[in-house]
Amino acid sequence: MRTLRLDLDSDALVENWRVLDRMSGSASTGAAVKAEGYGLGGRAVTEKLREAGCSDFFVAHWTEARDILRATSEAGISVLHGVGSNDLDLASQMPAKPVINSLAQAKVWIEAGGGLCDLMIDTGMFRLGLAPEEVSDPLIGKLKIDICMSHLASADEDCAKNAAQQSAFSALKDQVRAKRYSLANSAGIALGSDYHFDLTRPGIAIYGGVVRPELCDNIRQVVYPKAAILQTRDAPKGSTLGYNGIYTAPHDMRLATISLGYADGYLRGFSNKGHVHLGGQDLPVVGRVSMDLTIIDITEATDVGEGDWVDVDYSLPEAAAASGLSQYELLTVLGSRFQRRWS
Repeated sequence: MRTLRLDLDSDALVENWRVLDRMSGSASTGAAVKAEGYGLGGRAVTEKLREAGCSDFFVAHWTEARDILRATSEAGISVLHGVGSNDLDLASQMPAKPVINSLAQAKVWIEAGGGLCDLMIDTGMFRLGLAPEEVSDPLIGKLKIDICMSHLASADEDCAKNAAQQSAFSALKDQVRAKRYSLANSAGIALGSDYHFDLTRPGIAIYGGVVRPELCDNIRQVVYPKAAILQTRDAPKGSTLGYNGIYTAPHDMRLATISLGYADGYLRGFSNKGHVHLGGQDLPVVGRVSMDLTIIDITEATDVGEGDWVDVDYSLPEAAAASGLSQYELLTVLGSRFQRRWS
């Protein structure tokens, strides 16, 4: 029997996507399902969103495309890392599109026979994508482009960079012949219709992340980690708890050790800051989070024993504030020892 599980709310996942779809107005709404559906399970997430009406999915690697194909054989899959000579064998085996990020990738794709692809243009992030001056290269004119896209660097903030990127993409849009144009991620959707173009590409908000104030009242929690209590014990006043003794018992305490640690994605940022719940009682994390174990204070709890399950506080905005981790990290680091159970 596993002592860790993730309870995953299907209704919340689908409703979050529908909220973002409504906010996208006349633009269609895709979904980023890379990194195993942000840690929830790529195939399961894709199946549920496909049933809800999503028809464009974005992954990072060709192996991720292969893994979700059974869930979305009739929908579009875009591979964000593009295609190189080492990817061609796998890319040729599936109906997924490379997102061309460079002239070198364009050359590889064209020489391999081409076909439908997407194109990424860098409008100021200096990550993946063609430089603006490269879009006029003759190689780009030879591509059969479905989605021409760029990516917002700071859409979760109110800053001039957002408008600058939107303006740059609008200008470049007229230079690239494509079926559709796309700029907005989850936060970009909340910036308004000027950022929506033909297709939006939300990610974190689908999974319960709140990255702009406009999403606060509409995005629901999806992921609920639970861990079993392995042991309970008493600690007298003055005891130092866990590695390096970073917590000293201020009074006689009753403690429980749960089957959860940084190897599972519950990272050290939760040391002395995290919380779990059992029977409506708030039980704080005390001491340093270990690789596989975490100590909690059950002094005020009654009838708590070995084998009981606790609910780990994991509403993404609050957990991010407590731990110092980003909402993206909180999801994608969740390990394979969790049993993932969809409601």
